[in-house]
Amino acid sequence: MTAHGTAHGTAAGTAPEIAAGAAPATAPATAPAAGGRRLPLVLRNRRFGAVWAAQVLTQAAGRMFQVGAVWWLVGYAGGADRGLASGVFLAVSTLPAVALAPLVARVIARCPHRTVLGGSAAAAGLVALGTAVWTYSTALPMTVAYGAALLLAGCQALFDPCLTTSVPELVEDADIEAATGFELATQSLAGLAGGLLGPLVVDAAGPAGIITGCAGAYLLAAALIGATRFPTGPHAHAPDQAKDAHAAVQATDARAPDGGGPAAPRTLRRILAELPFVRRVLLCFAAANLFTTAVFVVMPLFTRAVLHSDGSTVAALEAALGAGTLVGSFTGGRLPGSPTAVGAGCLGLLAVALGLPGLLGSQAAAVGSMAVAGWCVGVIGVRFVALFQRLVPTGDRAGFFAVMQALLGATFPVSSLVFGLLGDHLSPRTLCLVQALGVLPVAAALWWTGRREPATPDPAPAPQGAPAAQPIEDAR
Repeated sequence: MTAHGTAHGTAAGTAPEIAAGAAPATAPATAPAAGGRRLPLVLRNRRFGAVWAAQVLTQAAGRMFQVGAVWWLVGYAGGADRGLASGVFLAVSTLPAVALAPLVARVIARCPHRTVLGGSAAAAGLVALGTAVWTYSTALPMTVAYGAALLLAGCQALFDPCLTTSVPELVEDADIEAATGFELATQSLAGLAGGLLGPLVVDAAGPAGIITGCAGAYLLAAALIGATRFPTGPHAHAPDQAKDAHAAVQATDARAPDGGGPAAPRTLRRILAELPFVRRVLLCFAAANLFTTAVFVVMPLFTRAVLHSDGSTVAALEAALGAGTLVGSFTGGRLPGSPTAVGAGCLGLLAVALGLPGLLGSQAAAVGSMAVAGWCVGVIGVRFVALFQRLVPTGDRAGFFAVMQALLGATFPVSSLVFGLLGDHLSPRTLCLVQALGVLPVAAALWWTGRREPATPDPAPAPQGAPAAQPIEDAR
């Protein structure tokens, strides 16, 4: 549960050429800086700026549709089964990123990135436009909403990792870190903006208004990609070159025991078998995700049944969660203590934050709790991604983070369905307490795991292109 997110939720299908550190393209078009000052990357590199704008549009549209549709189901269309209806919707919205991860990786590795980016954005725009036309002509059936969510999530699951993979093509080698920073910050900010606008647009214009806005954003993103000329020089991306580079890195980082040649690619099972501490930490976070990600189901139900409020309150809760996550991401690295000690403490505080609305039942408590919960998630993401970067061998990192993202993301559909179903039989205040009680044992388990935490090497910069997977999943 990050702003994010994370993680993105987004790196599940990272293609192999990023791990290989594929050679950057010839110098992209840049704008000179006025007065000798270096302009931000999105201004001095027009190609990257256009693709970055397309990212903002697609991710804000996707988040706006998701949050707005959940509020529409809870506040207007769900009826007596509003909890199950919203839970199914969120589960459907997150399945493609997990289920299609192997297919997405193959498509990105074999097809021109400009085609993949433009095609997925255009397809999402056409799906949203068709759904909007249907909505204006007649009442939107929930089955159509579910189908649109599935298709839009599939397009986004292809767009996001392809954009990450395209960074070395669009920027010079010295700008890769800056480009990655822009991309990750945009995920959080676009998710925050979309989550804020979604419920407000639904209250003002209904589902037709929000779907129309999403269609316009997706189609504009496709137009930006279509108008952007990707590099075609000798260093530009080509599928065969990417495969060769990936094989070269494997040959360098994974030698046979006798040193006589490259070893076979290492599977995640083999990697985790050699890292029992990392394996135990991942199990802790998978268990925590079952309870933390339920907040996206519980908070709309809490708004309607306990606060008796409208979409502006849902928007305020989303904004508090996103803002807290951003602050936690910037401040997490400054906290003293080992990652497991900090992580266990943050999980304990997160449990308190999730349970507090159930005890007090007020809007102020809910907004404050979401801000604290977001801060905890941001801190956990920063500390443990850095820890994994240092513990996982260099040659295994790209595959580890990609599969980790899919593994942790797989808990979100389960959480959405379970808490959605419970929401039709238990009060939202009770669900808040269930979340808190579920996270507390995980905090204790993580603290106990930290008693055997290995010493980590000195901090080192993250490898270029390593996906910023977050241990506490976002599903945004």
